[in-house]
Amino acid sequence: MISTDRAMAALRATWPPARVVAAGPFSVGIGEGGGNRTRSARLTGALDAGGIDAAERAMADRGQPPVFAVRADQASLDAALAARGYAMRDRTMLWAAPVARLTAEPAPPRTGFLVWPPLQAQRDIWAEGGIGPDRIAVMERVAVPRVTILGRSGHAPAAAAFVAVDGDLAMLHALEVRPSLRRAGVGRNVMLCAAAWAATQGATTFALLATEANTAAAALYAAMGMEGAACYHYRVRPAE
Repeated sequence: MISTDRAMAALRATWPPARVVAAGPFSVGIGEGGGNRTRSARLTGALDAGGIDAAERAMADRGQPPVFAVRADQASLDAALAARGYAMRDRTMLWAAPVARLTAEPAPPRTGFLVWPPLQAQRDIWAEGGIGPDRIAVMERVAVPRVTILGRSGHAPAAAAFVAVDGDLAMLHALEVRPSLRRAGVGRNVMLCAAAWAATQGATTFALLATEANTAAAALYAAMGMEGAACYHYRVRPAE
């Protein structure tokens, strides 16, 4: 399993905020609508008495709600935020496997297509799952090798996903399968296609992040030989 440090670095490279500002011991992502993965504060130094206050001010000054991404190994930060009334949200798992494991069996022909920029059919599938223009803007600002996958079932567009490679690590994001085609192998084929592309970019590890509550996705990842481990969760103000 890759380290949390490596995973979080790759997350910032493959699903980046619009910009990052320093606030005491925190690195604060300015998301511009890209979701909590891009707009949360991360502890990158030693936690001190005024650090959380500094991060809160940095987010408030930029019109963002206070959101902290707390790694599984940051118990002190987690306790400090809980004491301030922050609630836990979205326990997130890191799933990873060697690229070679996922490319040993190729995807069936014509089930996944490499596309850049995203087609309207992909945008429609993402929109159905709540992935709108702000998150597509995140994909567009990625500076490392990137591509989208259009999954098909027969002749019909069935799924969409985004994958990018940071050095030797590929990360899959925004995998969305049309509800009527779930549990029919569509998601698996998209992942196989993404892994095959990642191999051409020199990646040796394939990873993704998914909430712990998404048990259906976890079953798919485990069946494909991926290993899961707790990675981080968010702490948010209850009113948010």
